Amino acid sequence: MGDPLDPTRSDNPRDMLAISTLIGQEEREIQQTVRRFVTDRVLPDIADWFDQGVFPRELAKEMGSLGLLGMHLDGYGCAGTNATSYGLACLELEAGDSGFRSFVSVQGSLAMFPIRAFGSEEQKQEWLPRMAAGEAIGCFGLTEPDSGSDPGSMRTNARRDGGDWVLNGTKMWITNGGIADVAVVWARTDGGVRGFVVPTDTPGFSANNLHKKMSLRASVTSELVLDNVRLPESAVLPGVSGLRGPLSCLNEARFGILFGVVGAARACYEAALDYSITRQQFGKPIAGFQLVQRKLVEMMVSVNRSALVAMHLGRLKDAGQLTPAQVSFGKLDNVRQAIDVAREARNSLGANGITLEYPVIRHMTNLESVYTYEGTNEIHTLALGRAITGEDAYR
Repeated sequence: MGDPLDPTRSDNPRDMLAISTLIGQEEREIQQTVRRFVTDRVLPDIADWFDQGVFPRELAKEMGSLGLLGMHLDGYGCAGTNATSYGLACLELEAGDSGFRSFVSVQGSLAMFPIRAFGSEEQKQEWLPRMAAGEAIGCFGLTEPDSGSDPGSMRTNARRDGGDWVLNGTKMWITNGGIADVAVVWARTDGGVRGFVVPTDTPGFSANNLHKKMSLRASVTSELVLDNVRLPESAVLPGVSGLRGPLSCLNEARFGILFGVVGAARACYEAALDYSITRQQFGKPIAGFQLVQRKLVEMMVSVNRSALVAMHLGRLKDAGQLTPAQVSFGKLDNVRQAIDVAREARNSLGANGITLEYPVIRHMTNLESVYTYEGTNEIHTLALGRAITGEDAYR
C-alpha cells in the first residue's frame, strides 16, 4: 500500500477531500508563511509556555512584521487581505496553540476592527499603525463578572462630567488585558451603550491577570478595573452606539474561531495518526487494529468536514454575503467537532495523551475555553433556532 503519509498519494490522509485545491495562490502563500512561523517560532517552546502559563509578548512584533495583526483590515499599516486568507492564518495559528490565535483574533477583530470601523480619524491614526506592527497591543472590554451571554445587562457605566467622560466598572475574562496598551471598553451611558478607546496608562485603569487556569495557559487573561477613569470626548468611538457595536466585533472574531479550531483539530488528528503508525503493540502498529482505524477515520472526517464549512463561509464573507447566523453555524459545529477530535485523539495516544510531549491534551483543554467564549454553545444554538423559526428563545 506504500507510505500512508506520502503527500503524493491520491488519497492524502492529511487532506482527504483535497481542500487545498480550493485555496488560491496568494491565500496558499499566506497559509504557508504562517505555518512556517508556527513551526519555527511557536511549536519548539509552546509546551513550556503552556506549562509556565505565559504568553511570549516579544513575538507580537514578529507577527506584526508578517502582516498578521489586523490583516483583514484596509489601510493604516494593515495588510488588507481577503477574509479567507485571514481565516487560513487563524487555522495555522491555532494548529500551534489557541493562545496565539486568540491573541491575533483579539488584536485584529476585537481591538483594531472597532477602531477601524467606528473610530475617528484621529483614533485610527494614533493606534492602528502601531497595533498592526505589534508595537501596541489591544484588548476588548465587554464581558463582566455578572454579564456574559447577556451583554445588555452590563454594569460598567460612563457619565458626563463637563467635557469629559468618567468610567466605572469591572470587565472579566479579557484576553491580552494585562499586556495591553489600549483597551476598547464598552459602557452604559444615558444615551445607550458606547465604546471608548482607553489607553491603559490612564489613571484609575488597572488589569489583574487571572492565574490557576487549566485552559488557554499560553494566553494572558485578565480582569479590568475602571475606577473613575477620566477620558476626553475624543476617546468615544463616534461611529456607533448600542450593542450593535460590540456584537459586530464579536462576529468578526467568531469568524476567525471557526477557521482556527480546524487547525487545532487537524493537529490532534495528525498526532494520533502519526502515533498509531509508529506505536507497536501485539507485534504490529496499532494502526492495524479495527478500533483504532475507526477512531482515525472519525477524526479525519470531522476535520475535513469542518474545513469545508470554514472555506465555504470564508467565500461567503469575501462575497459580502455572510450572515451572523451562518457564523453561528460555523462556530457552533466546528468547535464541537474539534473537541470531539481532541478527545478521541487523547484516547488514541493512551497514557502519552496526557503529557505535553504531544499537543493533544493542550489542544483539548484549550478548546474547552473556545467552546464557551465568543458566544457559548447554547447561545449559538438559540441564535440558529431564531434564524430557522423566527422565534426568540433567549427569554
